[in-house]
Amino acid sequence: CGSETFQDISNKTFSPILDCQNENECKKNGIHGSLHMQTRACRFSPFQEVKIQEMPDQVPVGHIPRSMTVHVNGNLTRLMNPGDIVHIGGIFLPIPYTGFQAIRAGLLTDTYLEAHHIDQLKKQYSEMELTPDIESKIAALQKDPNLYEMLAYSIAPEIYGHEDVKKALLLLLVGGVTKVT
Repeated sequence: CGSETFQDISNKTFSPILDCQNENECKKNGIHGSLHMQTRACRFSPFQEVKIQEMPDQVPVGHIPRSMTVHVNGNLTRLMNPGDIVHIGGIFLPIPYTGFQAIRAGLLTDTYLEAHHIDQLKKQYSEMELTPDIESKIAALQKDPNLYEMLAYSIAPEIYGHEDVKKALLLLLVGGVTKVT
């Protein structure tokens, strides 16, 4: 019939409308399942689901750190990386259940934080200020031929041996170059 129907998606799940809503053509003639999604006409907004967790120094001995889900939208996405220390401001909301989950859940619901502000506390390496003392220490370490072994041995020093595993962990921790976008 040539008509267009737009659908807002605000949940995690997406089920497209299959039947045309045009009263004059499709509904009157009983035509079903005639809609096709056109991705060129879609508008996608950035979304990120982040899990945050308590700082290790704030967790009581023998306890598991508490974690929380954070939903990040728009220009706040991709501001955090794993291991970053951040302050997040937002709205604490319940996760709405639908269908059978709503019946089974009863009065209990899971919650999440909808982020409205993110403040990074940990400085990135590009923002780090190098003093002459730090530069001289780095230069001395660069000249040390045993730097790789020394760094590998500093990982879990209470565990004796397993140098190859420690070297592999060191390479995983150091990684490659930082991705700049």
